[in-house]
Amino acid sequence: MTTYSVRSGDTLSGLAQRFHTSVGTLQKTNHIANANLIRVGQKLSVPDSFQAAAPSKGGGKAGSYTVRSGDTLSGIASRHGTTVSALAKANHISNPNKIYVGQKLTIPGRSGGTGTSNPPPTTGGTGGVGGATGGTKGGVSVAQLRKIMPNLSQAKAEQYLPHLNKAMAEAKINTPKRQEMFLAQLAHESGELRYMEEIASGAAYEGRKDLGNTQPGDGKRYKGRGPIQLTGRANYRAAGKALGIDLEGHPERAKDPDVAFRIAGWYWGSRNLNSYADAGNFREVTRRINGGYNGMASREMYYRRAQGVLG
Repeated sequence: MTTYSVRSGDTLSGLAQRFHTSVGTLQKTNHIANANLIRVGQKLSVPDSFQAAAPSKGGGKAGSYTVRSGDTLSGIASRHGTTVSALAKANHISNPNKIYVGQKLTIPGRSGGTGTSNPPPTTGGTGGVGGATGGTKGGVSVAQLRKIMPNLSQAKAEQYLPHLNKAMAEAKINTPKRQEMFLAQLAHESGELRYMEEIASGAAYEGRKDLGNTQPGDGKRYKGRGPIQLTGRANYRAAGKALGIDLEGHPERAKDPDVAFRIAGWYWGSRNLNSYADAGNFREVTRRINGGYNGMASREMYYRRAQGVLG
């Protein structure tokens, strides 16, 4: 049995992939009732028969990795201490969003000048990256995030922040105006990032052809997940196609932080919401997310709070 200490950004599903085991096995071995609740510093027992090869460290040699269902190039890069660009270059990948199950990847060592950059800090004062006082293209800090969403725990903030900042960078949510609106909407939609999956069963969506739910069980299968709740087979298919992830085949991945925040960024970009954020049109951003103005007072409260923190 091997002991692993949970780090910021870890999820039980990600650890199961890394150690070639299952979420159920990790839950049973460690007496974890809720697979979505693990904390930074928590000690997990991993059966030795499933132990994964250690990721590449600075100055390490190149290794190899076989792509599994649900993998993304960014997730593989993060687990092996390298970058998407270095992986793409080493494997002659022209489109980082297109990898396939069973594909053999060369994992480059980091001593050969692959251009690895340090991720943005996940802790610190109220300033952003580099000590900026507001939101920046480098993302936000744990302190800023928790000022906007005070009911979000420190552990969850530390776990989610790297994925949130990566998703904002990918969606070009890289100015205070854009970040204020994006985070305000996420705060309302997810209960301050406390709910990554709809509490209801999803049965209410059964037979909703407007959501692409045409097969028996689609309502529950494609229930709302993520900080902007992705709902319906058609939307799972569209998000998965855009991000290079088989969300239609593996809808449960939509609640994992490494995927969930990217989905929120994709949703934001697919509706051209940066342009409305740039114009300061919070009402139209709300309409395009909600289809109306549900919970407007709550959304505006978070928006004002975000402006005070990032503006």
